[in-house]
Amino acid sequence: MALSQSELTRLLQSLHSTEGLELVRSVAERMLQELIEAEAAAKIGAEWNEHTEARTNYRNGHRDKTLTTQAGDLDLAIPKLRSGSFFPCLLERRRRIDQALYAVIMEAYVEGVSTRSVDDLVKALGADTGISKSEVSRICAALDEPLTAFRTRPLDHTRFPYIYLDATYCKARVNHQIASRAVVIATGVTEDGGREVLGVMVGDSETEAFWTEFLRHLRERGLSGVRLVIGDHHSGLVAAIGKVMLGAAYQRCRVHFLRNVFGVIDKNAGEMVAATIRTIFAQPGPSAVRAQVDTVADMLGGQFPRVKKMLLEAKDDLTAFAVFPERHWKKIQSTNPLERVNREIKRRTDVVQVFPNDDALLRLVTAVLFEMHDEWIAFPRRYLPEGSMEDLYPELPESAPALTNTPNAPTN
Repeated sequence: MALSQSELTRLLQSLHSTEGLELVRSVAERMLQELIEAEAAAKIGAEWNEHTEARTNYRNGHRDKTLTTQAGDLDLAIPKLRSGSFFPCLLERRRRIDQALYAVIMEAYVEGVSTRSVDDLVKALGADTGISKSEVSRICAALDEPLTAFRTRPLDHTRFPYIYLDATYCKARVNHQIASRAVVIATGVTEDGGREVLGVMVGDSETEAFWTEFLRHLRERGLSGVRLVIGDHHSGLVAAIGKVMLGAAYQRCRVHFLRNVFGVIDKNAGEMVAATIRTIFAQPGPSAVRAQVDTVADMLGGQFPRVKKMLLEAKDDLTAFAVFPERHWKKIQSTNPLERVNREIKRRTDVVQVFPNDDALLRLVTAVLFEMHDEWIAFPRRYLPEGSMEDLYPELPESAPALTNTPNAPTN
């Protein structure tokens, strides 16, 4: 295909403005693009806007293709056809060795290996030019399809009596600025005592609207049978639970509560106050647990009136666990089961430090959760003891009346 005078002039100007490998890259990119268009025209039987009797098909836009060469990445556009497919013979489809290399790069990315280390790894495997950050991102974009399927999979295969909700924060670019992004995560205990990752979502902050959207997404995917939701006392989360999780009680995480207490007392008194509050969770029965809240509030009230007020205001939320089987108490008093999950996510995301966008952040976090979920399923180990789950569903219908501290607001 011949170039017009104006196209030759633009190409000459671009060549004058570049040097060395960039010159070679520009020439190679333009030459390959012209050859691709020529091959497409031959296959179709017509040039652009040409009317011929030999035409057998029509163009339907282009799709981007990045070709890695020793001169650098070449950004090409592959013509699409209205019917059938087209792939230029100049560009060999991904070879088996490339597939293996891509698999290594994806695995390294998910494992939290830095881009520089990935570059060194690729060079060690025989690719002299290494690999750029953009190329790593492009290759790892192939993970999106299975990860999206994991995030949106149905949850109606079993009931989840207990679900844990928590958020962690990571950095990503939003509108060309670095911003803190809330990564909200849900895990659940199945009715046979196993564990599963239920969902993940990235947003601006832990607002009521964001938590409501997340919980409704879980419901729409079939989440059912929830008897207790364990989370911290973020106002947005609590309000969202009241709107969406009808029929479920809310347990305020005891660990987060203690952190709130430490914020209103002298540091030197922290251990004594914490030890006193922990006695609430060591009582032998529901009535004793609730009575101990009043006892501890009175004990601490003289020296720490703000702590007494906090205890009395949080009494129902702190003791929601007590109406469930006693063998479950230690596991449902806090969001500690999510702590390991959050630590692993932070370990992987800290390597990246700042993600280019929310999609990249969501991709890596989902990959980490996918890995954990598979580990829980492939190597099943009961999170709650066998024979202790039967009492959770005493013939209660899905529209069971709310438990002790359940908000009864209608679903919006």
